[in-house]
Amino acid sequence: MIRILAVTRDGQVFKDVPLERLQEEDIHWYWADFSAPDEAESLLLETYFHFHPLAIEDCFHLLQRPKLDHYGDIHFFVLHAMNQQTLAADEVDLFLGGRFLVTFHYQISREIDDAWNRIADAGGDSETKGPIYAAYLIMDKLVDQYFPGVYQIEDQLNEIENNVFEKSIEQLMDDIFEIRSKLLKLRKTIVPMRDLLYRIINTVRIEGIQDYLLYFTDIHDHLLKLSEMIDSNREMTADMRDSYVSLNSNRMNSIMKTLTVITTIFMPLTFIAGIYGMNFSYMPELQWRWGYFAALAAMLGIGAGMYLWFRRKGWFD
Repeated sequence: MIRILAVTRDGQVFKDVPLERLQEEDIHWYWADFSAPDEAESLLLETYFHFHPLAIEDCFHLLQRPKLDHYGDIHFFVLHAMNQQTLAADEVDLFLGGRFLVTFHYQISREIDDAWNRIADAGGDSETKGPIYAAYLIMDKLVDQYFPGVYQIEDQLNEIENNVFEKSIEQLMDDIFEIRSKLLKLRKTIVPMRDLLYRIINTVRIEGIQDYLLYFTDIHDHLLKLSEMIDSNREMTADMRDSYVSLNSNRMNSIMKTLTVITTIFMPLTFIAGIYGMNFSYMPELQWRWGYFAALAAMLGIGAGMYLWFRRKGWFD
């Protein structure tokens, strides 16, 4: 689907403008949005807009890293939207020219719809004066949607730290590794976008970008905050992982110590039972009337004595 929004020189905004009218003199600038385009619509990037073949190729081959390429006076951006359910990145491509903005994406984007409605409802407002501001709105909306995923992970970390659902250590470890996987996925989206915004606010090749420098700097600040939150959460998951590993190791050591004590106590008892289990005819104790009870008493005394000695040494603490 292709939709076109055009702003005239007197500030009026028109929707669903045909391609034939875009070159008229009263059109100040326009925004063409390719949303889940079919093959015929995608060909317009080459046949009507005449964009560079490398940029068009990047639109068709997903998933590109966020970047900025300059093709003369046309600037090509690769942006990443975030799927809130999977935290996966969805590519949004953007062509910025002196009097036009072209967006290309295969997934329905709520962020682009919000920016579109913002421009369409502005009317004669000064915000409609150029495509750079529309590009800023798109990037701002995309970055704003990164925050819910990061906040959701922070809530999950708090639940794990407090063990709200009283899970076992094994279950908590599985949750931590799952969160670390999500954080890595977020980092692969946020850090390249942060680098892209840093390049945007420092470029001199986009004419008029300096007028909106504060706007793009604000997006960059948001991405810096997100990057710090992700790094902090990764450190927290590493600390929690190490703590649970240490706790599990200490628990295992305690179990092994208890089993070792029990085994040590039974060693002399097994030795005595083994000796008197040998059926030699001339073993003197075999004919003793109280021999059985004496052996049991000796075994009980040795076991009790070793238990008290180990307990005194603190092996059962």
